[in-house]
Amino acid sequence: MHATDLKAERMPTNTVFPCQQVGDFSITALSDGYLAASLDLLSDIDPAEAARMQAARRQEPSAVHINTYLVRGRGRTLLIDAGAGGFKGWGGQLPQRLALAGVAPSMIDAVLLTHAHPDHIGGLVDASGAPAFPNAELVVHRAELDFWQDDGHLSRASERARGNFLVARRAFGAYQAAVRRIGAGDVLPGVEAVPLPGHTAGHTGYRFDSGDRSLLVWGDIVHFPHIQVARPEVSIAFDQDPMRSASTRARLLDLVSAGRMMVAGMHLGELGFARIERTGAGYEIAYQP
Repeated sequence: MHATDLKAERMPTNTVFPCQQVGDFSITALSDGYLAASLDLLSDIDPAEAARMQAARRQEPSAVHINTYLVRGRGRTLLIDAGAGGFKGWGGQLPQRLALAGVAPSMIDAVLLTHAHPDHIGGLVDASGAPAFPNAELVVHRAELDFWQDDGHLSRASERARGNFLVARRAFGAYQAAVRRIGAGDVLPGVEAVPLPGHTAGHTGYRFDSGDRSLLVWGDIVHFPHIQVARPEVSIAFDQDPMRSASTRARLLDLVSAGRMMVAGMHLGELGFARIERTGAGYEIAYQP
C-alpha cells in the first residue's frame, strides 16, 4: 500500500487547494471554515496537559477546522460532506470554494456523508430548504439514517441535541427521493465505505483505491488532531459512544500507520491530508506541506 504524493491543484483563478491524485481519482480538500470548540469538551486527559499539547502545535485552540473533499474521476464528481452551511455561524465557505474550483453545485452527482452532525450536513440545503446539490444522490450509512430518524432517540435527546436532529431531518427530507442507504463495502468502483462507529451510530470513512495508491477519508476520527492522535483514548463530548470512539480511533491509527496510508479528515486543518507515524508506543500526525 503506497501513500499518495501531495500536490497543490491550481484552479483557473490561480487559487490553490491541497490535492491528492489517487490513481484515477483527484481528491481536493475544500475548507468550509471553522467552528468554535473548547478543549474543555475533551475527556480522559488533564485540562492543563491538553492546553499544553494544543498550544505547542496550534495557534488557534478555540477553532476547529471544517473540511470537505471534492473527488473527480472515472466520470464522477463527488463531494464528501457538505460543511456547516453557516449553522450557528460556523463555516459556510464551501459554495465559494467550489466556485473557485470550477465546480457548480449542479455538477455534483453524489454527496457521500461521513455522518449527520450539523457541521457536515448544514451545507446540504440552501436558505429555502431546497437541496443545495440538486442533481446529487445522498449516500449515507443506514445506521446513521435510522438513528436521526428515530423518534425514540429524539425524545431522549438533550435540548442542544434536539437541534441536531432537526438539522439532520431537514437535510434528509430535502433529499428523500435521492437517498441511498449503504453498509460496509463498495459504494462505487474504487470507493469503499468503511464503518468507523463511535462518534455516531453510522460514522463512516471512505477509502479510495486506484492503481497502487490508497487514501482514507476518515471523517471525525479526531477533532483536535495533535492531541487525539498522540492520545487516542481522548474522546470529545460530541462522541455518541466515547469508549467505542476511542477504540475505533486506536484501531484505525494502527492500521493507517502500519500501511503508510494517506488520510484525510474533516478536522485535520486546511492542509487536509496527512500521514500517521509511530513514535515509540504512540503516534503523531505529519501534515504534508
